[in-house]
Amino acid sequence: MWKNRNVWIVLFGEFGAGIGLWFGIIGNLEFMQKHVPSDFFKSLILFFGLLAGVFVGPLAGRLIDQYSKKRILLISGLGRTLSVILMFFAIQYESIIFMVLFLVMLQISAAFYFPALQAVIPMIVKNEQLLTLNGIHMNISTISRIAGTSIGGILVVSTSLTNVYGMSMLAYAFLFLMTFFLRIEEPTIKAINVEKTKNSKTDKGFAEIFALIRKSPTILNLFILNLVPVLFLGGFNLMVIEISDIQHDPSVKGLIYTSEGISFMIGAFVIKRLTKKYTNKQLLYFSTFLVAFAQLSLFFADHHWMTLISFAIFGFSVGCFFPVCSTVFQTSIDKSYHGRLFSFRSMYDRVTFQIVLLSTGLFLDTIGLQYMVLIFGTVSLLILARLLNKEKKSKAELVSETQNLSM
Repeated sequence: MWKNRNVWIVLFGEFGAGIGLWFGIIGNLEFMQKHVPSDFFKSLILFFGLLAGVFVGPLAGRLIDQYSKKRILLISGLGRTLSVILMFFAIQYESIIFMVLFLVMLQISAAFYFPALQAVIPMIVKNEQLLTLNGIHMNISTISRIAGTSIGGILVVSTSLTNVYGMSMLAYAFLFLMTFFLRIEEPTIKAINVEKTKNSKTDKGFAEIFALIRKSPTILNLFILNLVPVLFLGGFNLMVIEISDIQHDPSVKGLIYTSEGISFMIGAFVIKRLTKKYTNKQLLYFSTFLVAFAQLSLFFADHHWMTLISFAIFGFSVGCFFPVCSTVFQTSIDKSYHGRLFSFRSMYDRVTFQIVLLSTGLFLDTIGLQYMVLIFGTVSLLILARLLNKEKKSKAELVSETQNLSM
C-alpha cells in the first residue's frame, strides 16, 4: 500500500486541507466574536452553511455516481479554494452577508468533496487494505485538527484575519493541485452513459439507496449505531466549555482536546490488529459501548482526572469505531452506489449533529451537564440493547427456519 502514489496523494492532500479547514474555523469564530454579539445568531450563521450542504446532498450523490470522481474532486476542490475570496470581502466590508455566502459555498463544495473522496478510497487500494487506510486517513485528519487549531489560535493573535484566511486558501489550493496527480481507473464518460442507457439505476437518486438500506440489516444498524458517537460529538465543544466552568480551570480545555486527540490516534492505530481477533460487528458494538460508558462517566466531570479519562476513553472508542464503520460502508454496497450512499451519510450526520447540538445547549441551560450525560448515556445503552436484542431474534429465526427446512 505504501508504494501506491495515490495513497500518499490522498494523505498529503487531506493533511493540507485539514490545516486549511481549521485555520478557517478559528478565523470564523474570531470574525463572529468581533461582529456578532448574539450566540443565537452565531449558531444561525453556521446553520445556514450546513443546511446548504444538506440540500445539495441528493444532487451530489447522483453526480458522483454518474461522472468521473476525480473530476468531482477537482471541481469541489476549486470551489473550496475560491470560496475564501468571499471571506476577504467579509473582512474588508465587515459584512455578515459575505460570511454567510462563504459558508454556503464552502459547505456545498464539501457536500461534493467528502462523499467523492469516500467513494475514491476503495478504488485506490485493495479491500484488505481499506481498514488500514481509513484508520491512517482519520489519524491524518486528527493531526491536522490539532495542528490547525494550535497554529490558528496563535495566528489570530499575532496576525490579521486576512492572513489567516490567506493561509487557509493556500492549503485548499494545495489539495486542489494534489488532486491532479491522482491516477484512478474509472470508466469513461461515454461508457458511463452507455451503462446508464442499459440500466437507469443512477437516475433514481436516493430512492434506490433507501431500498438498499432497508434490505441490508448491516447498513441499517450501522446508521442507528452511528447515533451513539454523535450524541457525544454533537455537543463536544459545548461540554468542554461547561467542564472548564465547572472546574474553574480554563487550561483544562486544552488538556481535554489533547487527551481525546491522542487517544483517537491510538484507537485508529490498533484497530487493524483488533480485527484479526474480533469481527467488525463485535468491534462496532464494543466501541459504541465504550462511548456510552464515557458519556455516563462524565457525571463526575467536577473531578479533573476523571474528565480526562472520560475523554480519553471516548477518543479511543471513536478511533476504533469510525475506521471500521467507513470500511463496512465501503464494502457492503456495490461501488456504483457509493456516491449516493456517502452523500446520504453526510446529510444524515449533518442533520443528527445539529439536533444533538441544539439539544445539548438546551439541556446545559436547563438541567446541567451531569444529568444531561446520564440521559445521553442511557439513550446510547438503550440503542445498543435494542440492536443486540433485534440481532438475537434474527439469529433465532434463522436457526428455526434452518431446522424446519432440514425436517
